[in-house]
Amino acid sequence: MKTMSYEEYLNEVTTLIYELYDLDEEAAIGLVVAAQDAEYFVPHDLAPEMRTLANARADALKLFQQSIR
Repeated sequence: MKTMSYEEYLNEVTTLIYELYDLDEEAAIGLVVAAQDAEYFVPHDLAPEMRTLANARADALKLFQQSIR
């Protein structure tokens, strides 16, 4: 399974939020930045095996769902 760099992973999560959940680009970036501030992505930084497309899709969904609560 191909892994991404940390920066690529964050970009992928942002892109997926933008494309799949019909948020504008600024809102998608805001969700990812807020998650970074909350240290949500620290495990991804420490464990490269977490930075896969499948996990990016799961994280995009989770962050989007948290934003609409």
